[in-house]
Amino acid sequence: MTPAQAFPATNAQIAKMTGRARLLAAANRRPVDVTPVWFMRQAGRCLPEYRALRQTHDFMEMATTPELAVEATLMPVERLGVDGAVLFADIMLPLSGMGVPFRIQPGVGPVIDRPVRSLEAVERLRVLSVEEATPYVLDAVRLLRHELGDRAALLGFAGAPFTLACYLVEGRPTREYPLTKALMLGQPENWDRLMDVLTEVTIRYLRGQIEAGADVVQLFDSWLGLLSPSQYERCVLPYTKRIFAALGGLAPTIHFSTGTGHLLPLIASANPSMVSVDWRVPLDVAWGQIGDRGIQGNLDPTTLLAPPEVVAAETMDVLRRAGGRPGHIFNLGHGILPQTDPDQLKRIVELIHSSPN
Repeated sequence: MTPAQAFPATNAQIAKMTGRARLLAAANRRPVDVTPVWFMRQAGRCLPEYRALRQTHDFMEMATTPELAVEATLMPVERLGVDGAVLFADIMLPLSGMGVPFRIQPGVGPVIDRPVRSLEAVERLRVLSVEEATPYVLDAVRLLRHELGDRAALLGFAGAPFTLACYLVEGRPTREYPLTKALMLGQPENWDRLMDVLTEVTIRYLRGQIEAGADVVQLFDSWLGLLSPSQYERCVLPYTKRIFAALGGLAPTIHFSTGTGHLLPLIASANPSMVSVDWRVPLDVAWGQIGDRGIQGNLDPTTLLAPPEVVAAETMDVLRRAGGRPGHIFNLGHGILPQTDPDQLKRIVELIHSSPN
């Protein structure tokens, strides 16, 4: 018997919920009226109104100007009817307060001209209060909490220490992050010091978002799939555990990664409220591996480029595997592709919200 079969739908009599109440209930593994849904990278990418805004404002201007960040964050709530609004920001933002200049290079991604590869460079990193380091993020969260009301839950987020370290050490995105892994395996003391600093910054950053009004926070460990179980357990997991322990009781937490089917039980041991899983492992199988916690996912984002009837069938398959078990938030296994038709996303939301849980 699968986990989904062990928990048949029992929520038909639950009164209609607001988007915020629905997502928070699922994040706390309580029954919901229908499954809550949001999409990673929904605040932009495929929306024409976002692209119009980008004609007059570059990405970093939008991410660091509270009013523009609010405008972008609200777009998918208003157009798609999702239950969660994810803050428009970038995982690199805390690095500015640490004294690490970076730029977002079109077609490349984050670029750091002076990578951090020595103990001396690590010791120069600053650990500031979140109010000093990223006040614009907190201002955007406060504005959003007021603007959203109960329409949707507000999701804050941060890059995980390992993923931030990948960018800090390499200086730009790569396929394998060889310099990062060489530092991790060959200079363990320097690695531990770097991870200590990044962990403290991440804790402060996420606590600040929660205090400003974020309902849920997600930790993005985008490059975690590069590691073996032993590498993850020894070099990354202790820091991830520290973050979730520091946030315990403040707000529900979600751990995101991709390509990590081989790490799911270890990820669950970090003790997030929910584990976000990608499409490489069926949702019911993944849920069996993460045990007694919630799950987020896990439609393949490339499915959205298929005909609507295929998208509907794949969406219903995810719901079938969840089986009405409390603690499921529907999402993609990764971010929306830029060429996605927004109407596909809207149809998914309507289908999920009309499906008995």
